[in-house]
Amino acid sequence: MKLWLVRHGQTEANVAGLYSGHAETALTPVGVTQAQAVGTMLRDVAFDRVLCSALGRAQHTARLVLDGRYESIETDPRLNEMFFGDWEMRHHRDLLLEDPEAYRAWCADWQNAVPTNGESFTAFAARVDAFIETLSAPQEAENILIVSHQGVLSLLIARLLDMPGRSLWHFLLEQGAWSRVARYDGFTQLQTLNNRAPWRPSADAR
Repeated sequence: MKLWLVRHGQTEANVAGLYSGHAETALTPVGVTQAQAVGTMLRDVAFDRVLCSALGRAQHTARLVLDGRYESIETDPRLNEMFFGDWEMRHHRDLLLEDPEAYRAWCADWQNAVPTNGESFTAFAARVDAFIETLSAPQEAENILIVSHQGVLSLLIARLLDMPGRSLWHFLLEQGAWSRVARYDGFTQLQTLNNRAPWRPSADAR
């Protein structure tokens, strides 16, 4: 099984430097171009399934990547980004003034501290783990496209490689690129990260 991982394109919140977990934020013109470029790169991949976050920026990206090739996009809220609660659509400079104690605690110990009225890392990781369990079940799908977010995809890679949750920081998923993880009986292989080259069938034949 091959998992083709795509992060949503650049958003208005990305440009403004705001925390956007579950808050809706539109793709910028650059983000649209990035998603279309990934679609061109992956044009020759025959996807058996398409799984996507329930959030608008990921859904928009998926539609642009697929460009009408597939009508069935499976929405899974477990692929949503971490929820930042009261910090949604806020800049870190604002949080240092408005909620300094909680924000400093979270920055110092993000695995245990919790954003004010937000989601803990433990809860976030649990739903990503639950999603991974669905991929462990027997299925005929050979090529699965997953369109999601930085936090989800980096943690997904870390977990699939049997690394601890804190290892997610080792995997930066860039916008406008694609990554691929292959799952075999007994082991997982990170085959490419932030690839910006068009995929061709000959690339897997070597």
